[in-house]
Amino acid sequence: MSKRLDGRIALVTGASRGIGRAVARAFAAEGATVVAVARTQGALEELDDEVRSAGGAPLALVAEDLRKTDKVEQIAAALYTRYGKLDILAGCAGLLGQLGPIGHIKAKTFDDVFNTNVRMNWDLIRYCDPLLRLSDAGRAVFLTSDCPETLTPYWGGYAASQAALETLVKTWAAETAKTALRVNLYNPGPTRTRLREQAFPGENPETVPAPAVHGDPLIALCSPDEQRTGEKIAYTA
Repeated sequence: MSKRLDGRIALVTGASRGIGRAVARAFAAEGATVVAVARTQGALEELDDEVRSAGGAPLALVAEDLRKTDKVEQIAAALYTRYGKLDILAGCAGLLGQLGPIGHIKAKTFDDVFNTNVRMNWDLIRYCDPLLRLSDAGRAVFLTSDCPETLTPYWGGYAASQAALETLVKTWAAETAKTALRVNLYNPGPTRTRLREQAFPGENPETVPAPAVHGDPLIALCSPDEQRTGEKIAYTA
């Protein structure tokens, strides 16, 4: 029986934990060749063990800090050399930073948040765009939130980075609308992740969904049949 992502080459960032980890597992289970990227080698190896134990194909593990532009360029070059294309780009890495009044945010923290949530994804876009165009049905999706709309006090740094990311992604979608590439944003809503725990330390984690619930929606968004582009899709239970 064929699987939904059979033969697809998928690059997943933030794959060592949270939604990125769940997405990497879900993509592998559906037949994709997954290139899993994160900073922690040990966590990536644990993920690979889990995928193999579940009967999936071994992952291609890349332990790198993608905030370094040269690393993104090197990974894109390696993808072209090994696979000749990229079918799926799933940008799942994110950083919360410091919650508090805008004027109290430390400059280094602000820079770290924008380097992770915006600059890194911009690098992924510019280096992976040519590879995705070589696919018969390139698909890209980036995680976001409802922060740009809600404008919640004390979330200014994170919300600004999400707003910038959404502008980049939607602009890219408009630029590629007449190609086979489809580019979207995905808002997972409250999810049992480390970022959520940092933002709401007193919350009972059992009251919010586990990352695994996002596997099917993101598989659908990254499948060759998906035709939406430039949209922000929210998770619905």
